[in-house]
Amino acid sequence: EARTEVRAPLDASEPDTVPGELRDVVLAIVRERPLVPVARISTERETQVLYGADGAALAEFSNDHVTAWAAGDPDAQPAEQEWREWELELAEGNGAADAELLSRLSNRLLDAGAAPAGHASKLARVLGTPARPDGAAEPADPVHRAVAEQVGELLVWDRAVRADAYDAVHQMRVTIRKIRSLLADSGDSFGLSENAWILDELRELGNVLGAARDAEVLAERYQQALDKLPPELVRGRIRERLVDGARRRYQTGLRRSLIAMRSQRYFRLLDALEAWVAEAPAAVPGEEAAPVTLDAAYRKVRKAAKAAAQVEPGDEHERDLALHRIRKRAKRLRYTAAATGATQVSEQAKVIQTLLGDHQDSVVSREHLGHQAEAAHTAGEDTFTYGLLYQQEADLAERCRQQLDDALRKLAKAVR
Repeated sequence: EARTEVRAPLDASEPDTVPGELRDVVLAIVRERPLVPVARISTERETQVLYGADGAALAEFSNDHVTAWAAGDPDAQPAEQEWREWELELAEGNGAADAELLSRLSNRLLDAGAAPAGHASKLARVLGTPARPDGAAEPADPVHRAVAEQVGELLVWDRAVRADAYDAVHQMRVTIRKIRSLLADSGDSFGLSENAWILDELRELGNVLGAARDAEVLAERYQQALDKLPPELVRGRIRERLVDGARRRYQTGLRRSLIAMRSQRYFRLLDALEAWVAEAPAAVPGEEAAPVTLDAAYRKVRKAAKAAAQVEPGDEHERDLALHRIRKRAKRLRYTAAATGATQVSEQAKVIQTLLGDHQDSVVSREHLGHQAEAAHTAGEDTFTYGLLYQQEADLAERCRQQLDDALRKLAKAVR
């Protein structure tokens, strides 16, 4: 099993106060609830490092003598718990070799009398929390189950965003949009209207994260594009303007996202989502859930495609907006289809979503390239490479448009 340990020193003057950097790690879970001591754990540890024949460290074996007390009634004397715990931690990874080594060492420990822990951590044992607690009953219908799963994913990505993990902002935004799409396309079964406040809040949260996500995508996109060009074609301060500039905007966007994720408004949204999940009707053994139809979601894709086909030739701005609307409709269809087990529909909707996602990224990139090229020109810099990248983006967008009709036909066939 893998885990992440986060540590921070206690304030000597306020030893019972949780450090702010630790509280922030679990803020999406605790929100505004008070954090108080729940246990005291004392560990005496003996460690042994295992070395390979070449002298490299392979693993560390820890023999822990644990004494613990759970905090309960403040007037009662807490009962002392005491046990011994072995822990085996491998050195930095060697892939398949690590898995084999872990298996061999684990078997040696079992032969020596060890038994798998019945708890996920020392704290879980003190508090009596099982290693894999039984969850609440699953919601009855597949869309409700999918939303419940995505609400759990939202908390996972919240933690990753706070740690500034790679691609975390993007994945949290994707999760938010999945939840919103599922709720919006099945609004009747959730008792929601199109203008329900929870849908508005999800949209706004996604928009806040969007600034950081777009900057992260552009930084990586331009870095890769420039790396592929021969050095003599990369002219001027283009890396500084495109790559470094996007990375600075990402940091600004991340800070704004974190401000939103520490607000009461965000906590109320999480409260509402969790309350809805808890209130969803549970599945009854032997009873089939009402079927969920994809017709409405597919009709929206088809309607958006017809509207795009009617755009006046040469009106590139309106064409790009129309294609973006198809993408959003296809994405909502994909999420509903995936939740209900309509695999072929989900896969074909994903093809359209990916095609038009690449197209939209190209639209955003070309607009940004135009602004940056103008700024570079004003500063007297060489703008040759901006034009080169712009044409590459235009060619990509054209390829995406050429593949769209075939993708729409395959989606129609999958729906029938």
